[in-house]
Amino acid sequence: MEDGDGTPEAGSQGRNFGPLGRALVIIPTYNEAENIKAVVGRVRKAVPEAHVLVADDNSPDGTGELADELAAADDHVQVLHRKGKEGLGAAYLAGFRWGMEHGYDVLVEMDADGSHQPEELPRLLTALKGADLVLGSRWVPGGRVVNWPKSREFISRGGSLYSRVALDLPLRDITGGFRAFRAETLTGLGLEDVASQGYCFQVDLARRAVKAGYHVVEVPITFVERELGDSKMSRDILVEALWRVTAWGVGERVGKVLGRGDDKQPAPGDDKQPAPGVRQPGA
Repeated sequence: MEDGDGTPEAGSQGRNFGPLGRALVIIPTYNEAENIKAVVGRVRKAVPEAHVLVADDNSPDGTGELADELAAADDHVQVLHRKGKEGLGAAYLAGFRWGMEHGYDVLVEMDADGSHQPEELPRLLTALKGADLVLGSRWVPGGRVVNWPKSREFISRGGSLYSRVALDLPLRDITGGFRAFRAETLTGLGLEDVASQGYCFQVDLARRAVKAGYHVVEVPITFVERELGDSKMSRDILVEALWRVTAWGVGERVGKVLGRGDDKQPAPGDDKQPAPGVRQPGA
C-alpha cells in the first residue's frame, strides 16, 4: 500500500486488526471561547457515537466554563480542567491518560480552532480499521490547506521535509495534528518519557510509531486556517522542533555507526494470520 505518490506506508501489512471500539476525540484548549461550541457541535454531528474530551488549560477567557456547559447538556462531552498553560503536548498526554483510564479504544487528536474539519473524522476512523495510527495529511494527493499565507505553508512543508529526511521517516505530513490512534498503539510508544511540545510533539509520536514497527497510514485532509482567536504558533515552538529533530537524527545515525541503532520491533499482532490491508483513499 502506498500514500498515493509512490511512498510506501510505514509499518507492516498482513495483520489482523481488531474492532475499533469506543472513540474519544481530545480537543486541547487555551482561550478558544470563540470556537469551542462550534467545533464540539460539529464533532458530535459528524460522528455521533464518539465522545469528546475538552482538555482546557485554565483559559482566562472562560473556555473551560463554556465546555462545562456543553458537558452538562450532553453526556458524550467531558471536560478535563488543567491547572495552567503547559503546552499542546502536555495537554494531549493528559487526555490520552484520561481516555485510557476510562476504557476508550481509539483516541483522536483534533484542534479546537476549526482548522481540522470534523466532517473528515469518519475518513480517519475508517482507515484506522486497518492501521495502528492514522495521520490526517495536508501534503499527500488530495490534501490541501485553505487561507494560509505562503510563509506558513513553507514552514510547514519544510518542517515535514526536514523531519522526514533527518529521521528517515516515510511520511509526508509529520507535523500535522489531526490523528487517530488505537489505545494499544499509544501504550506501546513509551509516552512516559515524552517531553516535546507543539510541532515537535507530533513529530515525536510519529517517529516512535514508525520505529516501533506500527502500521501508520496517511489520509488526505483539508486544513483551514482559523477565522477566530489567535494562533498558538510561536518562535519557541519552531526552535524546539528544529533542535529536537536534529538531535534525534544525529543520535540515530551515531547509534547506527556504533552498532547500537534501534531495530524495528514487531508491532502487536504481527504474528497473526495475514489479512487484507486498507487502501488509502485516493490511492
